[in-house]
Amino acid sequence: MAVLTCNRPDDIGRLLEASRQLKPELVSIHLVDAGEGGRPGSAGDDLVYHKSEINLGGAGGFSFAILSALASGADWIWIMDDDACPVGADCLRQLLAAAEKYELDVVSPLIVAPQDHGRTAFPFKINGRLTTDRAKVQQREFISGLAHFFNGALVRREVFFRIGLPDIRLFIRGDEVDFLLRLRRNGVRFGTLTTALVSHPPVWGEIASIVEDRVQLLVPETPFKRYYFFRNRAYLARRHRRPVSFLADVILYPWYFMVKIGGDRAGLAEWWRAFRDGLRYRFDRKP
Repeated sequence: MAVLTCNRPDDIGRLLEASRQLKPELVSIHLVDAGEGGRPGSAGDDLVYHKSEINLGGAGGFSFAILSALASGADWIWIMDDDACPVGADCLRQLLAAAEKYELDVVSPLIVAPQDHGRTAFPFKINGRLTTDRAKVQQREFISGLAHFFNGALVRREVFFRIGLPDIRLFIRGDEVDFLLRLRRNGVRFGTLTTALVSHPPVWGEIASIVEDRVQLLVPETPFKRYYFFRNRAYLARRHRRPVSFLADVILYPWYFMVKIGGDRAGLAEWWRAFRDGLRYRFDRKP
């Protein structure tokens, strides 16, 4: 397991406790800590602890943890955020079985909200409509070509040598999408097993509905997260040649700021500054 944490001792304690209940047992847990808490007191001999003196972001921190796991000789690497947690002792067993059944190189669990396991943490498009209703998503046991990677994806070792590690330049918000697009471009087989569950805080508060149940925007709640999210969306649209994503952003975000929420010129300027940086491949500016 490759884990990144930053000042979330309670979450890490919960994750380590849940990991001990898993069958089959984990061979090792590679934890990168960008915070101040130090090595978890509840850690066992299977924990490989790395203290990072600087914040590498999600992309850099996960890359560090993944490299540590690769260096240990792991055949499969289970990527887990510190505030994610497997639901049930058989979660890992289900993922391994699905990888064999569907001949996958990457398999992700269904991510559910910790406060309500009946809802998914992220929306899914089912029959043309966006939903967080777990029952609707689970009408299909396996969803091909879709996954949330850094909240419980199980990745075969060879994948990283084929497509590389998360891009450290993206820092946060967008590194997962970049990873997904690289998987698709290289023909890697992956998807989501909806019967295996991992809990993770939802993004519900960031969702702005444009057309009910059909078109949504994500608007992160802090300026820090918004900058990286908007910048990285522009970068990915250009880098991966995604004209639909680009057009959707340049139409819908101005509409959201100027019409939906009533003339937020400061919000629009904030979006454009970040979006323009992404289009220019400018990674040196800070929020």
